[in-house]
Amino acid sequence: MKLPRDVGGQELAHLPKQYGYHISRQRGSHLRLSSSMKGGEHHLSILKHQPLKLGTLSAVLSDVAGYLEMDKRDLASELFEK
Repeated sequence: MKLPRDVGGQELAHLPKQYGYHISRQRGSHLRLSSSMKGGEHHLSILKHQPLKLGTLSAVLSDVAGYLEMDKRDLASELFEK
């Protein structure tokens, strides 16, 4: 699956809620997401830019997929194919 090129940081911050992520704080143009679903805590920073650069989006998805122990392509399909 190709990653969407029009996803903003604010939108991306709300997509992984189904995996236990929530916005824990905001400082300037950075949002911090936190999750404690898999036993340990996981923190993630996302820029509030519109749209996010493709490399930034890919890195965020890789980080979340690594924490959830799933394939990045499967995660992208679940988040963006609706």
